[in-house]
Amino acid sequence: MLHDLTGCDFFEILFTFLLISQMKLLFAILILVVCGCNNFKQVGTIMPAMANLAPGIFQFVQDTILPLRKPQQTTTPDSLMAFAEAQIGVPYVYASCDPKVGFDCSGFITYVFSHFNILVPRSSYEFTRLGKTIAFNDAKRGDVILFTGTDRLSNSVGHIGLVTYHGDDVLNFIHATSGKEMAVIVTTFGEKYKKRFVRICRIL
Repeated sequence: MLHDLTGCDFFEILFTFLLISQMKLLFAILILVVCGCNNFKQVGTIMPAMANLAPGIFQFVQDTILPLRKPQQTTTPDSLMAFAEAQIGVPYVYASCDPKVGFDCSGFITYVFSHFNILVPRSSYEFTRLGKTIAFNDAKRGDVILFTGTDRLSNSVGHIGLVTYHGDDVLNFIHATSGKEMAVIVTTFGEKYKKRFVRICRIL
């Protein structure tokens, strides 16, 4: 009977329930990864929820399990960017990486790379030291471009996009912006973003 449970009993039962729930989640992700299920691309949607509800499991999946799933061998910067550009117009929605709902900046990047079974961090900040740093003048289509966030007092990475074009002293990038457009758009690298620029990195 519930009224016969001590406080310790209650929390022990609660802990066991939560542990079992997390293990079920881990098992589901493991099946997707190891079996190569087509639904793997949905991991980009599952990961944020896992990060909030089960951070320990999330870290284990991110560091240990998902790397077992190899990227599609045919993935090229052009194929990656063709898919990214197909998302133009999807609305900006904070903390979302679901195209049916919308994207925030890192959710957009996560969704694009996950489509090709390429694991990338969910947070733009976690791209700070990821990949090979590329000199600005050597940036190519498909490279990841990082900026500080909108907080002028912070120098940390807080925004992210993908280079769509670089030539003739012009660089354009695609990103999910929370600015007036509130959508996935292509933007020219101008004075506004020069002040916020952090680095460019190459994943493909």
